[in-house]
Amino acid sequence: MLRVFKVRLYPDTQQQQSLAQAFGSCRWLWNYCLNLMNQTYKETGKGLSGYEVKKIIPQLKKEYEWLALTYSQCLQQVCLNLGVAFNNFFEKRAKYPRFKSKHGKQSIQYPQNVKIADNSVGLPKIGDVTAIIHRPIEGKVKTVTISKNCSNQYFAAILFDDGKEKPELNTEGKAIGIDLGLTHFAVTSDGSKFDNPKILNKHEKNLKLKQRQLSKKQKGSNNRVKARKKVARVHRKITNCREDFLHKLSRRIVNENQVIVLENLNVKGMMRNHKLAKSIHQVGWGMFCTMLKYKAEMEGKIYLEVDRFFPSSKTCHVCLNQVGSLPLDVRFWTCDNCQTRHDRDVNASINLRDEGLRILTSGTGDKACRPDVTRSRGGRKKSTTALSVGQEAYTVPQGQCR
Repeated sequence: MLRVFKVRLYPDTQQQQSLAQAFGSCRWLWNYCLNLMNQTYKETGKGLSGYEVKKIIPQLKKEYEWLALTYSQCLQQVCLNLGVAFNNFFEKRAKYPRFKSKHGKQSIQYPQNVKIADNSVGLPKIGDVTAIIHRPIEGKVKTVTISKNCSNQYFAAILFDDGKEKPELNTEGKAIGIDLGLTHFAVTSDGSKFDNPKILNKHEKNLKLKQRQLSKKQKGSNNRVKARKKVARVHRKITNCREDFLHKLSRRIVNENQVIVLENLNVKGMMRNHKLAKSIHQVGWGMFCTMLKYKAEMEGKIYLEVDRFFPSSKTCHVCLNQVGSLPLDVRFWTCDNCQTRHDRDVNASINLRDEGLRILTSGTGDKACRPDVTRSRGGRKKSTTALSVGQEAYTVPQGQCR
């Protein structure tokens, strides 16, 4: 099974210069090949693959001698990565590849010949770089990506194969539904509520001060570079705090449950609401779902997303009665059919859990087992078709998968 560990690097002055040279060479080669691909397509109507542009590296080394200072396989990997970027664009998984800038994050990739020691990482043409190996790396090292962020911090992402088989997924255990929000970051089907840490608000005053100081510096001056690094450090602090919270919460949820069900949120569309965009941006829903997914897969547990148009908040989980409308400011409501008083978020998480269990156990992801749940006005493409005559609704037995 492939795994990735990210470790912190502490290169000395000479190694920092060598890494800067490698970053610049790979960045220049990426921009050169991207421009060549664009020009070739305009002139001939046909594109170039990553393997085709890789063949021009020896000729470029003769013309630009400083390219030879960088490890050859790092340059070759740049061309291959550019080919992958175009494939992702044509298959609509990413945007069109862009030119890289010397400002911002920098990275290079070593496909092989990297040696991992107890407290160092050996890189070709650079030497042994001091590193903090916080966990043992057991297995065959595949690829090592060296990166530098805006705060001048160096990291190594080590991809290796631990030789273990990926665990098989099973549903035997506790199932949980999670409803994500802003007031409470997550509300689970068992009634637990996790508050939104609002990390950006805690550092916003310091961030505004640093940004104001940066805006007053003259462009191109050394003082502006120093001020920019101060702003980058504040952003890095916010990122570290957010990732720490998300890692701890996702690990806790994965350890305590076997089946994890969430709603497939349209975060990009929700960001268009300018009143909530800032709050949605700082909460990190997408990163949290990504962490839950890969951690659950590594443990042999099930991560499932329910369609975003499923009326989880408007459906009573007791009698399955659905209300017509439920504004966001209504946090508690009473069912007209069974007179049950619901907490909006807890009720939604329970419905998400039940819907996820229905999808897993019924084996038909396109047929509803709830005849009382109707299609919402926004449209729901799955799990809402009416039951045919004589077809019985599926009910989850008590105690199963809980």
